[in-house]
Amino acid sequence: MKIVFFHHEALPVSGYGGTERILFWHMVELVRRGEQVVLVGHPDSKVKEYGIELLTYKDELKQWPRMIPKGTDIVHLSFNVTLPGDIPTINTVHGNGKIGELFTENSVFVSKKHAEIHGSSQYIHNAIDFNEYPFCPKDKREWNNFLFLAKASWKVKNLNHAVMACRHSSKHLHVAGGRWWGLSRYIHNHGIVGGEEKLKLIRMSDALLFPVRWHEPFGIAVIEAMSQGLPVIGSPYGSLPELISKEAGFIANNYVELQKLVKENHAESFDPYIIRQYAETHFNIGRYTEKYLELYKKVISGEKLNSSLPTYKLLQRAEDLLPF
Repeated sequence: MKIVFFHHEALPVSGYGGTERILFWHMVELVRRGEQVVLVGHPDSKVKEYGIELLTYKDELKQWPRMIPKGTDIVHLSFNVTLPGDIPTINTVHGNGKIGELFTENSVFVSKKHAEIHGSSQYIHNAIDFNEYPFCPKDKREWNNFLFLAKASWKVKNLNHAVMACRHSSKHLHVAGGRWWGLSRYIHNHGIVGGEEKLKLIRMSDALLFPVRWHEPFGIAVIEAMSQGLPVIGSPYGSLPELISKEAGFIANNYVELQKLVKENHAESFDPYIIRQYAETHFNIGRYTEKYLELYKKVISGEKLNSSLPTYKLLQRAEDLLPF
């Protein structure tokens, strides 16, 4: 099968990156399974050593579809666009849409809830390559150091309640993905982190706080934390009830519950080895690629993944804060 991808920035990414890493891991896994993979991408991409053919786009970025080679069986895109012509195409939708926004008939979402709020039933959970996340669990958890791993400036990620819960409980919060603008001996800013620096922060923490106030499409930070055996405390929105099982964390329905979970010592409630095993079983890149290969075959055969065009169904904007 000849599968073509497009990405406008260099792959693989060297530092911070979420969906870009998933895209790259997926392409590598496809090659490992014997598929022919082509990337129409940035000239600085270093993918040939992984068995991926690189076609560098030239001139204007919008002209890249002209570079799709003959003999392509399917194009897999990570954004919402319809290509000219009749080449079979799948679109992975990573974010939430705008009110009334229409998506392509072969759109695939990243969680069950994400699909539902866009009027679809097609989803494949995101995944990571666990080879890049060596398991090094903390020797002893004391429930004193918490991690916030998200875009701190984005209100829907709810850094404020994570900070409040830790300050009022005299617990330490390590903020990665931006910073908290305030003074407190309990809050530690680490800025934008990636790679080994991010892994070190995860490994030194006792739990991840992820109290988002929107319908989180997926939350890659959740499975990154689980890769190191870290339990996750999340809100009840979006994908989080799908991702956070009882053996891997808690769902806090509001701030009162969040603060209580932070204050009370739950260090002995979770086994890091069980959390790692859970994450490896459900969110590994091999499983992800296998599911996409099944969808590729359907689309190539002429089957439509959605009977009607998916569209964002909610009446409020995705970014409007949900109660917490």
